[in-house]
Formats: sequence, structure tokens, C-alpha cells
Amino acid sequence: MKESAELFKLLSVDKRIEIIEHLKNEPMSVNALAGALGITQSAVSQHLRVLKGAELVKDERQGYWIYYSLNKEMLELCRQRLNRICICGCRDGGKNPSG
Repeated sequence: MKESAELFKLLSVDKRIEIIEHLKNEPMSVNALAGALGITQSAVSQHLRVLKGAELVKDERQGYWIYYSLNKEMLELCRQRLNRICICGCRDGGKNPSG
């Protein structure tokens, strides 16, 4: 997994967050993601290359098309990392951590 600073840097791009949000529902092709996001296929491919390099997404060829999906195991590791620095109280059932 990427170091924390690298992870936050690559997730600081809104379109990458949007890609992850779309892939939560179902695997999608570059073409489908481009249509859903309103950006070019080339831009989607560049974002997917970064997300795949960080092992946050994976791909699977199905005939002519390549479908991208979330790497849920890696996203779980990211969630755990975020939980270690979180102070919002989400880990203790919503109790206020300061009192």
C-alpha cells in the first residue's frame, strides 16, 4: 500500500473519488465511466492508471472490453488507516471523543 501522504495525494483529485464512487455500484468500462463523469476516455484512463498503480482498482478483460472494479481489500486497508487518525467519533458509535 502507498504511504499515507501518497495515498492522500492520489485521492485529492475529485474525479478519482468519483470513479471510486461509481465503481462501488458495479464494474465499469472506461467508456461507461467517461460518459458518467463527463470527461474524455483518455482522462479516465489516466485516472484509472493512477488508481490501479495504488492497487485501489483492478481490471478484468471480458472479450473486447476491460472492466474496472474496486479492490475492496485495499480499500479496507485504507479505511483502517484513516480510522487510526480519525477524531470524529465514528469508531466509538458516534460518541464525542472529547467528552
